[in-house]
Amino acid sequence: MQSLQIGTSWFPEEAGGLARVYYGCMNYLPQVGVEVSGLVVGSERVWFSSGQKVRSFAPPDSSTWRRSLNLRKAVHQTLASAKFDLVASHFALYTFPALDCLGDLPLVMHFHGPWALESQAEGAGRLSVWGKWAIEKLVYQRANGFIVLSESFRQILHQTYHVPLDKIFIVGGGINTTEFDLDLSIAQAREKLGWRQDRRILLCVRRLVKRMGLENLIVAIAIVRQQFPDVLLLIAGKGAISETLRSQIQELQLEDHVQLLGFVSDQDLAIAYRAAELSIVPTVTLEGFGLTVIESLATGTPVLGTPIGGIPEILQPLNRNLILEGSSSEQLAQGIIEALSGQRQIPTAAACQTYIKQNYDWQVIAQQMKSVYEQVIQS
Repeated sequence: MQSLQIGTSWFPEEAGGLARVYYGCMNYLPQVGVEVSGLVVGSERVWFSSGQKVRSFAPPDSSTWRRSLNLRKAVHQTLASAKFDLVASHFALYTFPALDCLGDLPLVMHFHGPWALESQAEGAGRLSVWGKWAIEKLVYQRANGFIVLSESFRQILHQTYHVPLDKIFIVGGGINTTEFDLDLSIAQAREKLGWRQDRRILLCVRRLVKRMGLENLIVAIAIVRQQFPDVLLLIAGKGAISETLRSQIQELQLEDHVQLLGFVSDQDLAIAYRAAELSIVPTVTLEGFGLTVIESLATGTPVLGTPIGGIPEILQPLNRNLILEGSSSEQLAQGIIEALSGQRQIPTAAACQTYIKQNYDWQVIAQQMKSVYEQVIQS
């Protein structure tokens, strides 16, 4: 099977959940018999770092208009160069300009989230939100099948964009579990990172935007520290509200209990998960999956997550105690206090790792994606 995979960016050049999933597709689909050719926004180095599988159709600093023109040309040239069985796209904006170039080729959309709704939740203007929604609607009307990360996103795609349920297939996010299976104790991981050994360290790896619930989590730590004065929350990530969060930490006098780490390199990320006692995922809305959930579990570090979107779908089969009662500061604080005190029973490191290997390793996920592609081609 030969597929053209249209992505947003190339993971080694730009971080993010969507980029990670796309990167995994390009590396693991060939191992299950799905050949790939890719197009992304990126530098000229993408072609060589991808093993000559992925081309950049526009540089990162190019305008949306230039990207659209270049994408259309790149799709036309790529489809003319070889026989393809289907096109798989990971972003509506980078599909729309080339819709009429696809002919009768099957189109599978990897739905990573409702672009318009996410923009609205993050404060975008009404006209911008409407434009994104219109592009999504037009692209999704052309698609023959969809891959979503969770039942939550399956329902959003069906209810918001009126896509028939029989066209929507659930395939969770994947990771290379061997990259997160570290032969390190918590103490050894902390030593490598220079972290304190005498603190109850919690880790939150998130993009710093409003819908991630970080403001609620910071307030929760103000409550938790009353019972656990040695608690320390480390927030890894970058985004638009970093200064707002920094001000909030100062106003609550939590400088010794909450720290913003900024961007953490992929090389250190697995060590950071391992060095923490718990990971926290405090999302308040539109969480389709939560790649950080399975990354943390793959290192053996349990995750407390809010009952939002796809988070409980991951955690429920492992241990429902990992699902918090809600996303408010009080509910976050209650769950953290119970976990740190031992009142809330959480799974062992070995149980966390075994669960992820069996369900979310890329070898498992790639095979599921291939099965969806085959169904769409045959339909």
